[in-house]
Amino acid sequence: MAFSRDDLLSLLRRILKHLSVDWISVALDVGASLRRYVCLPPAGPYEILDYDATLEILDTAGKKAVFRKRQRVKFSQNNIIAFEDFAWGDGNVLAGYKCTPGGVVDTYRQGDRFNILISLRDTKSAGDIEQFHIERTVRNSYTHREEWLQTEIRRRTRRLRMAVIFPKGRPGYEAVLTKRSTNQTSELGPDHFDTLPDGRRMLSWETTHIRGYEVYTLKWRW
Repeated sequence: MAFSRDDLLSLLRRILKHLSVDWISVALDVGASLRRYVCLPPAGPYEILDYDATLEILDTAGKKAVFRKRQRVKFSQNNIIAFEDFAWGDGNVLAGYKCTPGGVVDTYRQGDRFNILISLRDTKSAGDIEQFHIERTVRNSYTHREEWLQTEIRRRTRRLRMAVIFPKGRPGYEAVLTKRSTNQTSELGPDHFDTLPDGRRMLSWETTHIRGYEVYTLKWRW
């Protein structure tokens, strides 16, 4: 049964008539809080079902490292032909770059970061799922006693994992995670550190409670 505009306005007036000013104020406050704390990014052309970012430091001086990113992506629109990536940090963050599938067609700097446009070499439709593997060679980026790995949420994301693999002879310790929106810092205890079969130490953190537009920073001493 269809309702006319006048019917809907009449129904709304009857509902509001039985609500006190206090209840209306509470409802508005709840709505504002949900927008502020849930704050999901718009769906856009795709959402990220699984986001795994791993930094592997290759020498004890921190002069060479490899950053690997795996993203399982679900497309939400038709006729999508491109995917975006970003890179920032100290040193040379783009000493080498590879991605599968697709190929880089444009890279440009904007402020403190590089924007990277990847051609899919294919046309994606709503509902399609693709897994992207990105690898960057990084030079002279992790040379200090205190260092960090950062992830920015620009697309709707369901799961996030961040990890750092340290070289033999220089394991990390005293790690924390910070969230930029709330300036919240959480200490990451021994349960976030593992020893790999080859003896290297790995720091990791993951979550499925991801706030839109958040910036997560993994910090450690080594």
